[in-house]
Amino acid sequence: MAVTAEPVTEVCRRARAASLLLPAAATADKDDALAVLARRLRERKAEILDANRVDLERGVEAGLDAALLDRLRLDEERIEAMATGVEAVIALEDPVGELLERRTLESGIELEHRRVPIGVVAIVYEARPNVTIDAAALCLKSGNAAVLRGSSSAAASNAVLVELAREAVAEAELPAGTVEAVAGGGREELGQLAKQRALVDLIIPRGGEGLKAALEEVAEVPILYAASGNCHVYVDATADPGMARRIAYNAKVQRPGVCNAAETLLVHRDLATELLPAILADLHEAGVELVGDGRVRAAAAVPVAPATDEDWDREYHGLKMAVAVVDSVADAIDHVNRHGSGHSEAIVTASADAADAFTGGVDAACVYVNASTRFTDGFEFGMGAEIGNSTQKLHARGPIGLRELTSTKYVLRGSGQTRG
Repeated sequence: MAVTAEPVTEVCRRARAASLLLPAAATADKDDALAVLARRLRERKAEILDANRVDLERGVEAGLDAALLDRLRLDEERIEAMATGVEAVIALEDPVGELLERRTLESGIELEHRRVPIGVVAIVYEARPNVTIDAAALCLKSGNAAVLRGSSSAAASNAVLVELAREAVAEAELPAGTVEAVAGGGREELGQLAKQRALVDLIIPRGGEGLKAALEEVAEVPILYAASGNCHVYVDATADPGMARRIAYNAKVQRPGVCNAAETLLVHRDLATELLPAILADLHEAGVELVGDGRVRAAAAVPVAPATDEDWDREYHGLKMAVAVVDSVADAIDHVNRHGSGHSEAIVTASADAADAFTGGVDAACVYVNASTRFTDGFEFGMGAEIGNSTQKLHARGPIGLRELTSTKYVLRGSGQTRG
């Protein structure tokens, strides 16, 4: 089933109309729709997998690399993870109407500060069809209308998933237009969506720097970037050797094509002659292409090519890693802040002082002590799912979940007061 191409403005108008009704939707009705969606994901997995095979075949023909094909691929386990994620969203407290503050002003007016939906949220994403379900579920529970714009590489998969979401909305008798999708038109269509400031309240791009740049050129709608990740693991002088090897390996190898995979390894100079060669050997055996500075290459017993200036700033999205030796925690912090994207950073250390310096000094949405960067994920954080990971500081930072899809409203109750 294909998503019918139609004017972007018409799609956004339907979403706007739904967004005006959704704040009043009962939590039970929203949860009913999500329960239907989780059930249909399981019941119609064969249909989803058939559509995904079409996308994969087209991807192979188009020459997509292994990392992109991995992000595109669905299987029974990933479909079950989508359904489980939807059920986790059901279990979360509805943020709409949450009372943040209540007080009486000097005028005698009663002030309430409550959480409300943003309105119409457009999500633009590349490859991963699971984002279709994550975004639809999170927007629905948080009382927002979703306008979904996936990539052409996942067109068949996304069409089926959008249809399942719409069926769930209809069965729960929620407003038509709660889940919308735009299709066709390429970058021209993206530009049209980014200019719908009268109808769309927020646009969230989840993809590479090319997508970000394309939006920055034309957007009139506010943007919350679910940004790329140039993540680091720093192995401090006091690190437990076994822990350091496990974390460095997991952060790079477990799923190298995702934004929370580590792209750079930093190792304290005291460990350069003993622990560093073992870590490099682990990565080399896993098929990781290594580039490094002079001290790394001098210590390595496996092939390590010279790192270029560009390597320190790259998100490889695959089995490649840049490695450097640093002289101190301060040098590691400086390297991360100069080259990192503000996504996820990790230190492996037995020193509380080093851990405090790193977590306090690194400018990133998520900073780990003795754990892999791979845990930056809404599901892992107990948020049910996520639309992406924001590296901005306004209005949300880190995984974008239910509360990050809300704004606030002041409600004031008086008894006839006027201001003199």
